[in-house]
Amino acid sequence: MNYSFRAEFIETMLRNYTYLNTGLAIIFNGQRIISRNGLVDLLNDNMTSTGLYPIIHLKGEDIEIAFTHTSQYGEEYYSFVNGQHTTQGGTHQSAFKEHIARTIKEYFNKNFDYSDIRNGLVAAVAINVEEPLFESQTKIKLGSANMYPGGPSVNKFVGDFVKTEVDNYLHKNTDIADVMLQKIQESEKERKAIAGVTKLARERAKKANLHNRKLRDCRFHLSDVKGEKQEDSCIFITEGDSASGSITKSRDVNTQAVFSLRGKPLNSFGLTKKVVYENEEFNLLQAALNIEDGMEGLRYNKVIVATDADVDGMHIRLLLITFFLQFFPDLIKKGHVYILQTPLFRVRNRKKGVYETIYCYSDDERLAAIEKLQPNPEITRFKGLGEISPDEFKHFIGKDMRLDKVSLRKTDLVKELLEFYMGKNTMERQNFIIDNLVVEEDILKDIENK
Repeated sequence: MNYSFRAEFIETMLRNYTYLNTGLAIIFNGQRIISRNGLVDLLNDNMTSTGLYPIIHLKGEDIEIAFTHTSQYGEEYYSFVNGQHTTQGGTHQSAFKEHIARTIKEYFNKNFDYSDIRNGLVAAVAINVEEPLFESQTKIKLGSANMYPGGPSVNKFVGDFVKTEVDNYLHKNTDIADVMLQKIQESEKERKAIAGVTKLARERAKKANLHNRKLRDCRFHLSDVKGEKQEDSCIFITEGDSASGSITKSRDVNTQAVFSLRGKPLNSFGLTKKVVYENEEFNLLQAALNIEDGMEGLRYNKVIVATDADVDGMHIRLLLITFFLQFFPDLIKKGHVYILQTPLFRVRNRKKGVYETIYCYSDDERLAAIEKLQPNPEITRFKGLGEISPDEFKHFIGKDMRLDKVSLRKTDLVKELLEFYMGKNTMERQNFIIDNLVVEEDILKDIENK
């Protein structure tokens, strides 16, 4: 069998085991992995925004929760059942979301909207369930209604714990409750300030969804209740009609959707969420992905940015990733965003009346292909996705599709990176480019010197 191990995936799984088994030490490739503080360590190791107050950590029989608020948009959850990381949540995560918002609302005795209470919330919840039922073979979404046969419902079990323990904690720690109240009030103020824009945008998106020319949808979706192809579902985000046309004609209509942008999207860095509703393309993209109210409704397992491999294409990638980082960071953190690799060259030679063709994704691959297909192979340089015919494109989005996952870690210093590369410091960036510019003459000299 031809297989390999990805060390970063294994390390993540092992770290999750140590978070759920405090004090357990695991040695992996000579590295000692251990957690002393359980889910608190999990949040500290994964949060890319600073907590507004110390992480609240509560444990009971068969349940453990940890949470805090940050200044980021949206909600972020890490949920586990019997040690299994349920990346798509399930009944336990839904119960936690419902009851944490209800408990906080009742504590403050104010008519807060649940979305304002949960905005910026980063939380982890782990429970133990007898004979758990999962909604997929990969066991990433809990479907169990009860904690054990004939026992209390998952919703009641989680709800009772959250109601008692979180309410007690807030009464004992009023300083933290004050910080939480301020965050909720800020979220409420921003939501109400854009309420008019939000309503109009939703109405536009609803009308557009009936006949959305930007979206060419597929048959199966990640959010489908039944089916076997949910995890194969993906959406390509392209720029321009020619690129989207090639992908549309060559895609698998069962699992591959296409969303077409009109030119470069807006640089959303430093803007409020109002821009998501004011900007038609962002609003329609949000509606197509179905992520306005959180990741639970996400319609596609993979969100694939498919742009030309030139400077403009790279810029569009940056603008889209900035948009996701700014308003939907969990989409990236949960591993749903990818960059599509497309070939730069086609090298072919006609032998015995039949073309032998090799598609190359780099100069090294091009040189190897030229050597293999000698003498006098035909070399084509692809300038954009629109130049690739649908018959050829199907090879690049099929089973051998090359994808680069967009990752987000605590050490990435996202705020600083975005501020430097996407902020208003034009002169600073210009000087950086001048100081680090490598021209082709320099590359040729380096090659000659070697």
